[in-house]
Amino acid sequence: MSLAAHLEELGLPLVEEQLKHPTVAGIARGDLDEAVFRSWLEQDYLYLLDYVRVFSRLAWQAPDGHLGDLVDLAHSTFHEEMALHRTLSAEFGADLDGAVKGPACVAYTGFLLDAAASYGEGLAALYPCMWGYSTLGARLAENPPDEPRYRAWVDTYADPDFAALTRRIAEMIDEAAPDRAAAERYFMEGMRHELAFWDVPL
Repeated sequence: MSLAAHLEELGLPLVEEQLKHPTVAGIARGDLDEAVFRSWLEQDYLYLLDYVRVFSRLAWQAPDGHLGDLVDLAHSTFHEEMALHRTLSAEFGADLDGAVKGPACVAYTGFLLDAAASYGEGLAALYPCMWGYSTLGARLAENPPDEPRYRAWVDTYADPDFAALTRRIAEMIDEAAPDRAAAERYFMEGMRHELAFWDVPL
């Protein structure tokens, strides 16, 4: 089993916990309190700004063959994923410019930026976000919500192009071959941050 596949196996129980979380369950039903989703949008927007920085820091260390991959991922996050947030923010009345990071966002982005000091470990640390959301999107798309705004969110993360980006990171983890124990530790800490992130500040 490849290292990335092993990490996914370790992470599945925490994906199941996320699916049961009231915020995710509300998105799945399409009846999540708008104030909760508005807060999540603001926090995730701030998170994504630092996520782009994580990709950029890793790109500086990447082998030539993956420099373009990480630049592409930074570009996709900044111009596509964040565009969704800007569109939804208008529909939910979110204040992206005035938002302030809550404790979960501060802890998660700090962890990722520190982890990105090491190429292989940084890839393992960021993988929970991409793989987790791709997995959540695929699961939620099996019975998508009727509410169009939440459906748009599900469709974004269930998109095959997003899954393809996730697979590129998996390949890069396997090629980087970081220390297995360290990769497990960084990946599982990232998964715990993913779960905590759904407890949005109100």
